[in-house]
Amino acid sequence: MKSALLHVTVPFIICVALANTSLFDDVKVDLAYDHYAEKTVDYLPFFVAMPFNSLINVAYMLMGLFWLLKHKNESETKEDRYMREVFAFMAVFYAPVQWTRLAVLKRAPAVLDQWFTLPIFAWVPVWISFVMGKSTRRYTLVLELCSILSYGLAIKFESGFDAALCCHVLFAVYKGVQVQLRLGNHRTFRYLILAVLSCAGFVVLKLLDHWLAQFWVFQRVTGHFWSKVCDVLQFHYSFCFLTTLLGLKSMYQ
Repeated sequence: MKSALLHVTVPFIICVALANTSLFDDVKVDLAYDHYAEKTVDYLPFFVAMPFNSLINVAYMLMGLFWLLKHKNESETKEDRYMREVFAFMAVFYAPVQWTRLAVLKRAPAVLDQWFTLPIFAWVPVWISFVMGKSTRRYTLVLELCSILSYGLAIKFESGFDAALCCHVLFAVYKGVQVQLRLGNHRTFRYLILAVLSCAGFVVLKLLDHWLAQFWVFQRVTGHFWSKVCDVLQFHYSFCFLTTLLGLKSMYQ
């Protein structure tokens, strides 16, 4: 666990330091509550002024802690555990970044909210390559570094982040289908479908946040909130998919 924590914390701190410089001053980020369909509640403290979209971050932390502290299976190796723990720490670290973005509406946490999404998605192909026996430390380092650097597209182009995220999502889904066809069974197929559907819900509900708000059912508990619920489920089912595959891999060996 110490190695996983170190390997998540170091790039996290570097990215936080860079986000607080002028490097990302031209990146397009939303810095107003009007970006969200959920209305703020004036009598609540600033860190829960938008209660539903703020408190959903507790779910990220609980989900991350659940998988971080999950009892080790007998077949789980040290390397297997490392893959799981890194992904879990990513979820735990991501939650306060999102929460801070809503609380203070400053550029640095808004940039970090976008930026950290990319290496999180990139860890899925890293983990899948490990399951398939093709992962090396160099491959992991290169893929995660390229993922982090790909946020540079947001500096150069207005829709650079969206393009980078789309590539990350498509690559993760492609690798998921690839490993499913090679090693999966009916159980992992179900987890893969649930993860992909959750990912689709995350994207679509976020994009339709304001449009959905015309319907009373989405006026308080908004589309953006439900997109975050889908994001938590996307994390969870990715864990289910990948840890189950590791169990199947150990059976085949």
